[in-house]
Amino acid sequence: MATIIDPRSQAGGDHRFFMISALVMAAIVVLGFSFQLAMGRSTFAAPLLVHAHALLFMGWVGFYVLQNALVATGSVALHKRLGWIGLAWMPAMVAMGVYTTLTMVRRGAAPFFFEPAYFLVMNSINVTVFAGLGIAAIMMRRRTDWHRRLHFCGMAFLIAPAFGRLLPMPLMIPWAGLGVFVAVLVLPFVGAARDLRRNGRVHPAWWWGIGTMALAQVAVTLIAYSGTGIAIYDAATAGYPGAAVAPLEFPPPPMGPLVTGGE
Repeated sequence: MATIIDPRSQAGGDHRFFMISALVMAAIVVLGFSFQLAMGRSTFAAPLLVHAHALLFMGWVGFYVLQNALVATGSVALHKRLGWIGLAWMPAMVAMGVYTTLTMVRRGAAPFFFEPAYFLVMNSINVTVFAGLGIAAIMMRRRTDWHRRLHFCGMAFLIAPAFGRLLPMPLMIPWAGLGVFVAVLVLPFVGAARDLRRNGRVHPAWWWGIGTMALAQVAVTLIAYSGTGIAIYDAATAGYPGAAVAPLEFPPPPMGPLVTGGE
């Protein structure tokens, strides 16, 4: 006897899943950066750039939660109107993320559990891929199933720095970058597993999102440890204190709080 699935019930289940997931990702961000502050690894005595970076990126986290809440409560029209804000917001995040990372490596302040060249390439590619997945989601806005899953994958990739503050990164050297990537992948795989359990198949948007994230990680590794990655690092740090830091050696641990700028 065939089972009849009520589309309204299925949509309600999707709304709950993506709303709860948005809250979980926001909680990971808050916990990660709060833990960093509580452990004395960060400080509010940071340059204006750092605070602007935090405002822009934390603002996006709040915006993502709000957009999911609007859908979950039936305010779809407002969700659609506000969605266009993201089209301008995400490129601004790319510019701010790359610039903040560039500023850090220029002053020789890359986190000591990443090689500086790897850190520069990783952050720049990751924030760009986040925006790429987000823009793809907006382009697929008429196909809600694709739209929300691509946004989910982009958001999961964005919160990698939060995982980096919760995981024991110094103990994970030299695999810290890979460890964070694996932690990030858990989120879309949970979504894929849920689809498989509920619908008997994994929605292809998950594979596109996960595949894009995996390709980004491969690109980070190939570029950072190549002559191209070293050339990028040398060009980025020329004339700055970071030029004296070996691009593919782990820096010594800092003596005081590490001002990371959120990336």
